[in-house]
Amino acid sequence: MRGRGGARGSRTPSAPWSRLKPVEMDPLEAMGLPSKGDTRLLDLKTQERYYTKIVERYMSFCSDAGERDELLRRFASLDLSSTTNEQNVPTESTTNTTTADPSSIPIAPATVPSNTKGLSDVLSALRKLREGIVASKRSDDFAIQVYLFCIRLSVLVKHPESYHPAILHLLRRIHPRHGMTSVEMSEVVGYLVLDTACRRNDLAEAFALRHRYRLRDAKIDAVLDALAHDNYVEFHRLKRRVDGHRAKLLGYAEEGVRKHLLKCFGRAYLGVDLAFLEKCADTDWVSLRAEDGVGWALDGTKVIIRKVKAR
Repeated sequence: MRGRGGARGSRTPSAPWSRLKPVEMDPLEAMGLPSKGDTRLLDLKTQERYYTKIVERYMSFCSDAGERDELLRRFASLDLSSTTNEQNVPTESTTNTTTADPSSIPIAPATVPSNTKGLSDVLSALRKLREGIVASKRSDDFAIQVYLFCIRLSVLVKHPESYHPAILHLLRRIHPRHGMTSVEMSEVVGYLVLDTACRRNDLAEAFALRHRYRLRDAKIDAVLDALAHDNYVEFHRLKRRVDGHRAKLLGYAEEGVRKHLLKCFGRAYLGVDLAFLEKCADTDWVSLRAEDGVGWALDGTKVIIRKVKAR
């Protein structure tokens, strides 16, 4: 006969309990990379729901920043570092239907200020979504929308490891199957031409791309002309006239063109007014000394470039 203690001991709790609180998983981080074996993003509906969460997180990031200047500061402070381990980079010849974008480069975790973590999470999530779109061979309006969003955001934070492969895949794979509008096409090709000329410093390829895609854009033509002639004054004037995305791309070439300007000053002048030099270089004397390595002497408001040797 079972005693009361045995009967009581055999009872099971009416509801499970635990001292540990359930872990609240970030919906963007909960999804894994298709290239690492997570197949959830191969489903088209899952891709669309995940993109909605990405956009919501991005809008939240913009809202938290408040003022425009603070938002731009947070964009500028984001510094993503990419891995250089080529073994982790999927190639077009080795990828199958469950791997990543053939031209993508993996993004390593970023060490960023806490107020930019939301933006870092968005870029990481976009990489996962891009892998899912490529693996599922999706080519429709949704795929174009995702890629345009990724390209625009990555250009703003100056992360070529994200926008450059996205541009190539959009032009080479998605557009031939499902065409972009003429406005979208001009935008994407414009980014590619400017990136080639300014960041990759390949003017010949930039002109070839402009011809190949029949790009008709007066401002981009003017930028290429300014770079070809090392015209920093015109280059900087154009940088102030283009939109924010293009200005970010032009920023890659700014240092090189300014150094050429300073070399021209060094060869042509013995001395020059400080105000004139700062206006032409579009920066102050302190920056010229600290960042550009200018070794000229300053005498009041006059910059002494070279001294005439007495005979």
